[in-house]
Amino acid sequence: MISPYSHSLLHDLWTELSPAEQVEKFKNLSVGEAKKFLVELSTFEQARLLSTLPDDDRWLWLRALAPDDAADVLQQLAAVEQTVFLEHLDQSTRHEVSALLAYRQDVAGGLMSPRYVQLRDDMSVPEALAYLHRQAVGHVETLYYVYILDGNRRLTGVTSLRELFVASPEQSVREIMSTDFITAGDDMDQEHLSLLFAEHNLLALPIVDHDGRMKGIVTIDDIVDVVEEEVTEDIQKMGGSEAFNAPYLEIGLLDMIRKRAGWLVLLFLSEMLTANAMSYFENEIARAVILAVFVPLIISSGGNSGSQATTLVIRAMALGQIRLRDWWRVLRRELIAGLCLGSIIGVIGLGRILGWQMLFHSYGPHYQLIAMTVGFSLVGIVAWGSISGAMLPFILKRVGFDPASASAPFVATLVDVTGLIIYFTIAANILRGTLL
Repeated sequence: MISPYSHSLLHDLWTELSPAEQVEKFKNLSVGEAKKFLVELSTFEQARLLSTLPDDDRWLWLRALAPDDAADVLQQLAAVEQTVFLEHLDQSTRHEVSALLAYRQDVAGGLMSPRYVQLRDDMSVPEALAYLHRQAVGHVETLYYVYILDGNRRLTGVTSLRELFVASPEQSVREIMSTDFITAGDDMDQEHLSLLFAEHNLLALPIVDHDGRMKGIVTIDDIVDVVEEEVTEDIQKMGGSEAFNAPYLEIGLLDMIRKRAGWLVLLFLSEMLTANAMSYFENEIARAVILAVFVPLIISSGGNSGSQATTLVIRAMALGQIRLRDWWRVLRRELIAGLCLGSIIGVIGLGRILGWQMLFHSYGPHYQLIAMTVGFSLVGIVAWGSISGAMLPFILKRVGFDPASASAPFVATLVDVTGLIIYFTIAANILRGTLL
């Protein structure tokens, strides 16, 4: 049996246990350790554990969660289950959780905690400290900043606990509060919210409605979860699938197939254009079979350069390092970088052909022209791949799609088709009158 003080050990074993074993081991923890363990679980795991527990334990541990965490858990459940769970919360908490459920999960209102420390600006420092002590006991989740509200619950100032502690007892809250503060709207997208935290190095951020009334706070630990979620979604999309909404081993097999099949079908249909391009140039291939030998080498180089560029641009967009208006600067950089990278690869390809000719006499009397064809094609295709990969995220964002949808496989497929056209066009011009 697991010791009452081994919640960290239970974390290590958790995914290997069956639901029944998870419930058994969880109930063997002491109350304090069980609370720590529950808070550290992901929202998905919290919802599954609470759904599996006996009724009495289920309601007990639901009440132990902060309102924002409880709302996240309920959003994982069906509407009927949400209603049942809400009925077992006290009236005050039920009102807070219901208000949070009205927001989408991916906006500031869906992330915020409605519990925060607040003061009036006419309080003296001793009155403020005494009032904060009463608020903090069992009511407030975090104590990073103190928020000063007027009679209409509009945010008028912010101060820190340190400033309150070092202030003179004769001072009022109005004298020490800062009126220069940053807020976020309750409808702000979570990705933009995370950029705001990073830009201003914040620990917590007040969330207000359209009238400036304070609704809650989002803390840095919430943003860490957001960043992890956003990065996970972007990586999954860049890998050529839809974003999953659950851990890998928890998502249903049929759901996984559905999310992956769409992209695979689209990529397959796109690759059929490669076959069409090959058919279009079948006369050239028939007259100079040697050209077909280098097709995989040529198009894979373009696809690789495109994948590099699109990954760099998508990540820079996610971090706020580049915006739509920067497309021209990115295009110029990728054109130069693509030409340089293509030249490096082209020289290597040219050297490979010349070297093989010297050693094995593989390419016949026109090997120099073949080497030039491959070398120039690599320069053009790698440069085109870099430009295509860099610009596709801008195009998608401009028309309202997620830039991460410019997955590496999709870019590679696009460059495959256009790369063949570049390759055989260059070959036709260099080898005309000899092999062609």
